[in-house]
Order: sequence, then C-alpha cells, then structure tokens
Amino acid sequence: MARRRERAKRVRTPVSTTHHRRLVNPFEPLKVLSDDNVAHIHQTAKTYLAEHGIKVLLDEARTIFSQNGSTVDESMMVRIDPDSIDAALAAAPTEFELLAPNPDRNQHVGGNSLVLAPVGGPPFASDREKGRRPGTIVDQENFLKLTQSYDVMGSTAPCVEPSDLPLNTRHLRSGLATLTLSDKPAFIYSRGRDRVRDSFELTKLRFGIESDEEFAQAPRCFTNINVNSPRQLDIPMSMGIIDFARMGQMNIMTPFTLAGAMAPVTLAGALVLQHMEVLAAVTLAQLVRPGAPVLYGAFTSNVDMKSGSPAFGTPEAMKGALASGQLARHVGLPWRSSGSSASNAVDAQAGYETMTNTYAAFLAGASWIMHAAGWQEGGLTANYEKFIVDVEMCQMIAETCQPLKVDEAELALDAITDVGPGGHFFGTDHTLARFETAFYQPLVFSRTNFEQWTEEGSRRTDERATEIWKKVLAEYEAPPLPDDRRAAMSDLVDRRTAEGGAAPD
Repeated sequence: MARRRERAKRVRTPVSTTHHRRLVNPFEPLKVLSDDNVAHIHQTAKTYLAEHGIKVLLDEARTIFSQNGSTVDESMMVRIDPDSIDAALAAAPTEFELLAPNPDRNQHVGGNSLVLAPVGGPPFASDREKGRRPGTIVDQENFLKLTQSYDVMGSTAPCVEPSDLPLNTRHLRSGLATLTLSDKPAFIYSRGRDRVRDSFELTKLRFGIESDEEFAQAPRCFTNINVNSPRQLDIPMSMGIIDFARMGQMNIMTPFTLAGAMAPVTLAGALVLQHMEVLAAVTLAQLVRPGAPVLYGAFTSNVDMKSGSPAFGTPEAMKGALASGQLARHVGLPWRSSGSSASNAVDAQAGYETMTNTYAAFLAGASWIMHAAGWQEGGLTANYEKFIVDVEMCQMIAETCQPLKVDEAELALDAITDVGPGGHFFGTDHTLARFETAFYQPLVFSRTNFEQWTEEGSRRTDERATEIWKKVLAEYEAPPLPDDRRAAMSDLVDRRTAEGGAAPD
C-alpha cells in the first residue's frame, strides 16, 4: 500500500512531455452553420461596414482608412470599402510561425495546429489558503512559473494584473518577468505607444536582436485587441493594431460580443457583429503592413439576463465557437477562442463550464485557445488550484491529439490469443511493456474505487491541487538566459523606471 501511495505521488508530479509542445488537432472541425449561412453572414458584415461603418477614435487610424478608399465623416465613423476588406483578407497569412526565445517552444499558428494558453488579465488572484485578493507581481511571477512548468501551455499570458506596481512602470517589471521566467512566446499588452515600445525593446534584448528591421522579419510576441463592442475601435486598441502590424508582430482581433449586453441577444446577431468588427480590425492591420500576422478572435458568449453577468460554458457559447470557426475558415484566417467559466469556486460548475468551452473550441478547430487554465469568476480571478485542474483537462486534450497507432504490435493479436476466452490482460507481456505509457496518468483526479479509497485519495480535488502547485513552484527552474542579455534587460527596466516609465496616451 505504501508503494502504491508513493507511485501515486510520482505520477502527479509534472513531467516535461515534449509531445505536448506543438499540438496538431487530428479532427475535422464540427459545423453548426450551412455554407450558405456562413457566406451570408460574411457578405452581410461587409455590406454593413460599407453602409454604416465602425467608429474609430484614433486620428491616425482614420487617416489610414481614408487614404485607402474608405469614407470618414466628422463623427469618426469609417465606412470601409469592401475591396479593402477583400484585399486585406487576401494579404493576411493563413499560417505562420510564432517564434519563442527557445526555438523548441516555437508555435505554428494556423492549419491544424493548436495552442493552449493560460488565463490572462484578471485583477484578482485566489488560492484555497489565502483566498481572493488583488493580484500582485508575485502572483504574476508564480503563474508564469506554473505556465513554464507545463509543456501543454503553449505561450505565456498576463495571468493576473500586478496591481501593486505603478501603472506607468508596471509593464516594465511585468515584461521582464514574462521574458525571464519563461522561454515561451510572450504576450504584450497594447496599452499605449510607450508601453508597447518598451516591451518591444525588452523582447529584442531577450532574442539578442539589435535592429527593428530584424525584429520585424518574424513574429516574436503577440497581443490581444479587444474591439469596444458594439462597433468602436478605441485609441489604445487602434494604436496596438498599428504598432504590432508595423513591426510584423501577432495581433489577435477579439470583439467583446456578449449576447444581450454588448451584442444582440440573438446568436446570429452577435456573430455578424463579431464578424464585422474582426474584418475592420484585420483590414486596418493589413493596410499598415500587408502580410502582418493576425488571428480572428472569437469571444462570443451570452450574459445571464437576470443579473447581467457574463455566462460561459453555455450552449450559446458552444454554438458560437463552432460558428466562429466556420467564419474564420471562410475568410482564411487562424482563429482564437477561449476556455472560460463564470464559477466563483473550484467546483463542478467550474469544471463543466471550462470543459464545455474548451472542448467546443477544440472541436471547432481553434488555432489558439486562451484562458485554458486558471480562469475563474468570469475573468475577474486567476485561481491557483483551478490552474492545476485545468492543466489536467488540457493534457487530456493534448493526449487526444496524439495519433492513434494501428500496427501489428498495437493490434495485440498474440496477447489476445495467449489470454484466451474469459481471461484478463493485466499481467500479459503486452500490458507490462506498456504499463507506464498505456494511458494518460492523471495529475489531480483519483480513479480508485471506494474500497481502495485511502486518506490520500479521498481528499478533495482542490486540496490535492494546492499541494501540486506548491510543489511545482518549489521545483521550478528558470530557463537559460545569457548573463549579458539578462543584464541588458534589467538595465533597460531600471533606466525607463528612473525616467518615469510610460506617459499616458
């Protein structure tokens, strides 16, 4: 019994599994719309943008549109020329490589590739022992360490907002943590030109790049652009589109279309609004730099009409993900979806909502699934225990992506013959040779029957998850980083902090 418990502890310790690093979705994407309906939504969105337009608050962005055939009026409405949209979609890459500081961590974006990314953006952090509190830079660093420790997490994210740092210098310390605690593709917020410029400089130093020209040759970082739904591109987001496109870095264009709040209450209405907002943002990026890497961002879900709170893991969210995949493929773009939950606890609701959202995105053929681990309370909280539980789910998805072998050894005809009718396969050579690798070994969940339930196994899932994240943090090892690059990055952060950081735009 003691040996069994010791082995149970061993299989729960995270092990680097390189086959989880570059996932390929083996399934044909599911559909919820007919091809005619997809084409109709696309054409309707183009026509609406030409006739009614989208409000663009940044002068520079309106100028770019007007110089390329779109009409701009005094109310800042931009009516986009349909030909500009067609040209933009033709120029945007359908697939590309996103580079990481460690080339083994590069991610292919588009096609059948799948990237799973952790929670991003909550102002609060939470764990079972300390409870819910404002996020800090220590929390951000901890989540970066957890992200780095699990290969199934394909990129970094701004897992929690470090509210203990001043706004004007927050991006410097947070960016330094992102680029030194992980060697995966780095997320950068689009919160103004100075912040983006500083973050680009840090990224260049991490890669050992001196010139903007070399930096712009390939995407080495990414951002998320939230259109201010309905139909408005604000100043920081417009700047982000322009700055990232100009430097050849990856833009994820994500309208915030929650049906019943920022989008029509009907799913079809929310989808057509999402589509027209994505088309407008993608067009701006391609007008700045044809061929700039962009993703079709899909976040369409619904709100609870009794409270107005966002709802995730709903039938509407699932159908929205399936439809979004069809729309993204129709225009030839890689696309981003989300794994999310509105639950306030690491409970059954959190599990089934996150599973529903993430699996819907997976089966819809998403290229990039954000918030796949740790998202809680509708995006207000990053939770340590939920991160571990969600990693379990993500590793199951990763294992589902592995090829199903069918050869003579796997068909096991000799074992079937040896066992004979009515026998069992526990002790066969075929089974013993594959004992450790035959099936996915769970991190958190217990699979013993009631009679075998020990004190160890009968503890709650979140209790076991607490031990795991603490153990992972205790055993974390930072990725290699040359001393001269580390020093240069620290010097940049110190210098820009002394200068006052980023001025408000």
